[in-house]
Amino acid sequence: MVCPFCNKVETSVVDSRKNNEGNSIRRRRECPTCNLRFTTYEKAEIGILVEKRSGSYEEFDYQKLFRGIENAFGGLDLNEKQLKTLVDNIHNEIKSTGSKIKSDFIGETVLNHLKETNKVAYLRFASVYKEFSDASDFEKEVAEL
Repeated sequence: MVCPFCNKVETSVVDSRKNNEGNSIRRRRECPTCNLRFTTYEKAEIGILVEKRSGSYEEFDYQKLFRGIENAFGGLDLNEKQLKTLVDNIHNEIKSTGSKIKSDFIGETVLNHLKETNKVAYLRFASVYKEFSDASDFEKEVAEL
């Protein structure tokens, strides 16, 4: 690991700890040249390929999932911790299905979780995901809720 202060290539690990969920490791490092300490986080990255509706593939993007759900809750009562927990639960469900998934599966998984969490956020997300074209699409979706 390169020291962010002096750019020395070699640094040493002073302390390592798992986070509460056990899915990442926090490491305290020290640079032998400038003697400054800094923290790094290590998390396993499992590559998931998403098959888009067009048939093309792209790598799964956690931040894209996060932003989409955050936008669905725009202005609604949901704190940052609740949002992260919701997104992490959805992400874990997506990861558990394998390394290649269809974008439709992601959308349906998000909708299922939002339906249980907040009906307004569900409708906002559904309007984009299902490409609503007019008010009757909203009426149909509300009727199904």
